[in-house]
Amino acid sequence: MKLKLITLLFILKIVPSIAQTETVVTQTDTVALKQIEVQTPIVEKATSALTEQQILEIQKTTLETQKKTLDTQKEAEKIKAQAEANAKAVEKEQRKLEKEQNRFAREQDRIADAEKDVIKTKERIIKEKDKLEKMTSKLEKQKRKGKLSDIEIEKENIKISKQQIEIGELQQDLDKNEKKLNKLRG
Repeated sequence: MKLKLITLLFILKIVPSIAQTETVVTQTDTVALKQIEVQTPIVEKATSALTEQQILEIQKTTLETQKKTLDTQKEAEKIKAQAEANAKAVEKEQRKLEKEQNRFAREQDRIADAEKDVIKTKERIIKEKDKLEKMTSKLEKQKRKGKLSDIEIEKENIKISKQQIEIGELQQDLDKNEKKLNKLRG
């Protein structure tokens, strides 16, 4: 459509004698009996034929216009493809950042859990040490009073030994949890 319009405009510029207007007079009004001038354009066809050179020039300009149109379309397609590639790259980078944020959040959760484990283990060791201290003080007190037999003393010593073993295991757990925490932090 554009090409046809451009071609027609070009033809009108080359051959200005194509469209001519003339004035025709003589219409009479029957009621008032006066003559009224009415201008009507009369378009004459161009009698002169286009020369071969003019036809070649028109074809040449038409081809140039088509070539320019194709070039602009190709350029527009390139720009569109580049924009799509940029959009994909942005989406990929965004997904990568989200993954990194999720990984960081999981790592922080693991660190927090490890810290909680260390704190709980320390509290439990303190609690068990207090329990051991009470057991030993109670045993010593009952020994002084002489209320316990040798078998009862041995049973209490076994309980105290078990308590010491439990505290030792808790201390090992604490060391393991602290190593885990340091590994997560470091």
